[in-house]
Amino acid sequence: MSLTIDDVRHVANLARLALDADQLERLRDQLGRILEYAEQVSEVATDDVPPTSHPYPLRNVWRADEPRPSLDPDAARATGPAIEDGRFRVPRIIEEDA
Repeated sequence: MSLTIDDVRHVANLARLALDADQLERLRDQLGRILEYAEQVSEVATDDVPPTSHPYPLRNVWRADEPRPSLDPDAARATGPAIEDGRFRVPRIIEEDA
């Protein structure tokens, strides 16, 4: 596809790019080649390929949510520096306005 300098200037303006004459000419050639490749891709025979959003079937990879034994709460609290009312005691970082 052949682009004009005005086409490239318009795209550059949309992208908020300030380009000089040399850059416009270089990008005209590069964008033209990109559009030619896009045309080639559109020529691929896809009549027998159904439209999809993914090339492979999707499946849930998460395990089933089933209850199972876990860390004992007393063992977890034993690793903390201070316990108060069955919970970890931490320094207050928010002052209360009462």
